[in-house]
Amino acid sequence: MEDKEIMTSQVDALFEKVTALIDEARKRVKSAVNLSMVYTYYGIGGYIIEDQQQGKYRADYGKRVLDSLSQRLTDKYGPGWSVETLKKCRQFYKTYAKSIRSTASTELSAYQGSVEDSVYSVDQIEKRDRKTPSFVLDWSHYLILMRIKDPDARRFYEIESYKCDWNVRQLQRQVASSLYERIALSRDKDEVMRLAQEGNVIEKPTDIIKNPLTLEFLGLKPEAAYTETKLESAIIDKMQDFLLELGKGFLFDKRQRRFTFDEDHYFVDLVFYNRLLQCFVLIDLKINKLTHQDLGQMQMYVNYYDRYVKMPFEKPTIGILLCREKKDAMVELTLPKDSNIYAAEYALYLPDKKELQQKLQDWLEEFSEEGFE
Repeated sequence: MEDKEIMTSQVDALFEKVTALIDEARKRVKSAVNLSMVYTYYGIGGYIIEDQQQGKYRADYGKRVLDSLSQRLTDKYGPGWSVETLKKCRQFYKTYAKSIRSTASTELSAYQGSVEDSVYSVDQIEKRDRKTPSFVLDWSHYLILMRIKDPDARRFYEIESYKCDWNVRQLQRQVASSLYERIALSRDKDEVMRLAQEGNVIEKPTDIIKNPLTLEFLGLKPEAAYTETKLESAIIDKMQDFLLELGKGFLFDKRQRRFTFDEDHYFVDLVFYNRLLQCFVLIDLKINKLTHQDLGQMQMYVNYYDRYVKMPFEKPTIGILLCREKKDAMVELTLPKDSNIYAAEYALYLPDKKELQQKLQDWLEEFSEEGFE
């Protein structure tokens, strides 16, 4: 290799390292500024609440105070301080002042130490930690979060937004699809309590199962006729959204993965790999009611992957049958107890949030009545 080529290669490598450092620094500065504004809005909300609770709060008084405050702030700082903004600050404080920490995840603390120390003095940080919740997201995220009434669900979405780096659109979609309720209904009681403290921790195969899987983003009409091939193609076209719905750690490997056994050809609809569980995840699509033959076929697919595809260091393959309708009793009777195969229903529309919330509440009350609390 000539000297010029060597130098070009060295410069390219150096450029990549330097630009990565600059990009990270800019990201941290932006995060610090955004966090500073979040704490500012929280403080403003606190001052407004304190003023309006000094024994003289009335609706007309509160409105006149906010009108006057908005006008004076706008005169001093320019646009951005409307009455609506001040009301949101007030609501933000009311929502988060009920707890001294908006999340109990220790993972968030290290991040806050690196970002917030550049914005606040030591005295301010110590004072804030005693009296103020810890915030880790942008203001636009909190505008969505503070509309969630259930504090456990709110903490779950906050933790997941941070861990998964959800943008505002992704957070909106997950809230609208009732992700918290769908995951909670697939867990036991202890794991439901854990969701509000740590988010969705992926440690075992059942942690990736949701019922139902919501595929409204495919644009298929529930009442319209469509084939399994059309469903598969729609998923491929919307793979980024499908991966978001599947959850953490999924990587897409292949569609219509063919393997041959005894001169017969078989095809797995979709093959994924989950890097958190370190295993292959096979998904077969069924547009009709699930049958025991479907389960037997998936068992063969999983056995093939375990024996001929997976590496010794990888965990056993997971099989998921994604269907419009399933009977839990038939699934349990067909599959052995130690099976790594799961059936999950899918829906082409957003679920009824109130209905899911009621199901979850009824489910938790059953545990309470049986003496599990």
